[in-house]
Amino acid sequence: MLIDLVRANRSFRGYDHSRKVSREELLRMVEAARLCPSSVNVQPFKYFLASDESTVDAVQRETKWAKGLPELKLPHPGKEPAAFIVICQDTAIHPNLSRFQRDVGIVAQTMLLTAVEMGLGGCMIGNFSADSLHAALGLDEAVRPLLVVAIGKPDETVILTDAADGQTGYYRDGQDRHFVPKRALKDIVI
Repeated sequence: MLIDLVRANRSFRGYDHSRKVSREELLRMVEAARLCPSSVNVQPFKYFLASDESTVDAVQRETKWAKGLPELKLPHPGKEPAAFIVICQDTAIHPNLSRFQRDVGIVAQTMLLTAVEMGLGGCMIGNFSADSLHAALGLDEAVRPLLVVAIGKPDETVILTDAADGQTGYYRDGQDRHFVPKRALKDIVI
């Protein structure tokens, strides 16, 4: 059921590094994203797939994780993801990088739900320098990185909890379990 996939789809920041992710698995996620709606059906996205160790390391170096927990260095050493998908926009198809931001979220969520269905998980990462990542990956000048999606076999505990007094900041306990407060349904329906 879709609701089960949504509940299982968390922003994981720790992975079982021994479980590799194949290019074919990444292609399956992109195939699902390719079928998503696109504003005015322009379809300006291209996807950079990183599954070999050196390219994964290059992407990892360019990302910053868990801005809400600045005291932590995540992922912990040895818990990095096995792969990344970098969602890019081909500005030769459409030059306006802000025009398709809602589409970025749609395709990223679709890829992550596909990953969960495959027994994997991931994390959307927006905290990176687009210019540095562009250079590190040797992308064509017209292809601009918009969002990085980490992919791997989750190896951490993420717990959904009710938001208390409107506080939605995520946190970790002494056992390194990650808690994600969610607003109650009664508090979000107008």
